[in-house]
This record gives sequence, structure tokens and C-alpha cells, in this order.
Amino acid sequence: MTAPPPLPDGLRFVNAEKEEHFIAMSLIHALGWRDTYKGYVPDEYMAKEITDDRWVSVFRKNFETGICHGLLLYSNDLPVACINYCPARKSNYNTGDICTFDNAGYEDWGEIASFYTHPAKRGKGYGGLLFEEALRRLKAAGYQNAFVFVLRENEKARRFYSAHGFVWDGTHMDIPFPPNAVCIDLRYVKTL
Repeated sequence: MTAPPPLPDGLRFVNAEKEEHFIAMSLIHALGWRDTYKGYVPDEYMAKEITDDRWVSVFRKNFETGICHGLLLYSNDLPVACINYCPARKSNYNTGDICTFDNAGYEDWGEIASFYTHPAKRGKGYGGLLFEEALRRLKAAGYQNAFVFVLRENEKARRFYSAHGFVWDGTHMDIPFPPNAVCIDLRYVKTL
């Protein structure tokens, strides 16, 4: 794997390997969900299911099994963004029981399974640095292509992915949320 480009002072990548990392990632995910999906995912569901520690056990299991790689970006001692990258998922191993993804036809691809910047730390370029590092690692692992799912209505995220060379390939997933909401996630793809 080629060395990553140097980071600005005070920033560093940290592989998610310890309990403190799993806790930080889960919190950033929960904050991201509450901010990004408000008005799309039912409030009752969010209040009940999207807790600060919701994904701690998932990220711990990902590390223990090596099925999905967690990576954080720290600014000094503060985790500001996190990402999970992996081979295209064949099951829900990064989402728990929230949703399922059909990746038939994408089995040999790399996937960005989840990606969030702490809402209070957006707009500083942190997400772009972390995202590009995950893509670099996927390419170094031998993947020629990568994809990420993005909420159809999340125009800011769609612009972000487009700026990083991703395009919508015309496919999507319908993600049901109780009691009666359905979110449409678009698949954005890129050749690495």
C-alpha cells in the first residue's frame, strides 16, 4: 500500500481497534443519523433505535472478524469523522437490523459501508481527507471499483460524492423504516 499524503498538523488517521474507537464511531454515527435523516426516518424510530451506543457492538465485531474496517480521523485528541470500508456487503454486518442491501452484481467491488463527520466539525475538509484515505486503502487491497449508498434527498452528500469522482449508476435500494416510511438510497460508483 502506498503511503498516504501528509496530513495537516494535528490530524491523524486511527484504525478502529479499541473500545474507545468503537464508542467514538458509534456516537458520530448517531449524531450523523439524527442530523442527516431528520424528516426522512420517522422520529419515533430515531428516538428508540438511534442511540449513542447503538453501533458499538457492531464496530467491535467488525474489528474482531475483519469483515469491515473502521477508520477515524482525529484532530489532536478529538475524533471528528469516521468511515467503514469493506468488500461489498452480502449481509447487514454494518447496519444491524436497520436495513438490508442487495449487492448482487457488485460482489467484487469495494464498498463504503458508512461515513459520517461529526455535525459540529463539518465544512473543514475532514470528511474529504478520510474519504480519500478509505478509497486509497480499497484500491491498495485490490479493488478496481467502489460504491457508496446515499439518501436520494441528501443533495449535499450527493455533491460531495460527485466531487470525489462518484456517479449514480441508476440503481437504488428502498429502505423501510417503521411504521410506514421508505427511504431511497442511490448507489454511487467509481472506478478506483
